Amino acid sequence: MMLRAMMAAVALSAAAAPAMAADPAAGEKAFAVCKACHRVGEGAKNGVGPMLNGVVGRQAGAVEGYNYSDAMKESGITWDEANLAEYIKAPKTKVPGNKMVFAGVKDDAKIADIIAYLDQFNADGTKK
Repeated sequence: MMLRAMMAAVALSAAAAPAMAADPAAGEKAFAVCKACHRVGEGAKNGVGPMLNGVVGRQAGAVEGYNYSDAMKESGITWDEANLAEYIKAPKTKVPGNKMVFAGVKDDAKIADIIAYLDQFNADGTKK
């Protein structure tokens, strides 16, 4: 009985704690490691990697003019926040056989910030 009461108290305190909000400004700084291959914003073009305007909500392998791996084109992924987080953390695990050579970002807060930063951009590169 005592254990149940303690578990309930822990659950209630966790539920009452505010979720840490992702910070797009911090995401812009964390995105610096991505800039070697990816562009975002007005005028962004494909480089070593595809441009990332409008990536949140987009189908994987869908940017025109970029030569994706078969693994990415056939992944069936829609880049929602959960899929992006998994991919940014471990690209080769999320989509085995993709072309991205980057090992990933291991810090969950930085990943959330990067996604918040990317989510600001419409497909045409303008900010929402």
